[in-house]
Amino acid sequence: MSDLPLTETIRAAMKAAMKARDKERLGTIRLIQSEFKRIEVDERIELDDARVLVVLDKMIKQRRDSAQQYHAAGREELAAREEQEIAVIQEFLPAQLSDAELEAMIDAAVAASGGTGMQAMGAVMAELKPKLQGRADIGAVSKLVKARLTA
Repeated sequence: MSDLPLTETIRAAMKAAMKARDKERLGTIRLIQSEFKRIEVDERIELDDARVLVVLDKMIKQRRDSAQQYHAAGREELAAREEQEIAVIQEFLPAQLSDAELEAMIDAAVAASGGTGMQAMGAVMAELKPKLQGRADIGAVSKLVKARLTA
């Protein structure tokens, strides 16, 4: 990742896609930009990198859900489009954590919370979520934490 804010990196990628006449990539980047603009206008804020990661994560989750529904309905061309958009969006996220790194972070968060059983779930997830944003699927992490706490 560069030292530029993510919004600037995405803006530069949009310019590059325009110059390369890459319509699919450009369309996806424009979707990202429009979501940023919508949030900035609605909430009257300027997005920082942490919030950008949250938005990108949400966009990927939406597209995964859509792709899954399209596959179930036999609409492979629409599912392929969603998967292409996921690939473009993921380019702007930090590198994904390996399973070993994820397990180590979960173990550390469980130890830091000091709780046991499912009553510690909220504290463990509150500890993990900011560290994992954009680097792991929070839903999958939640399942791993639940399995760890009930074991």
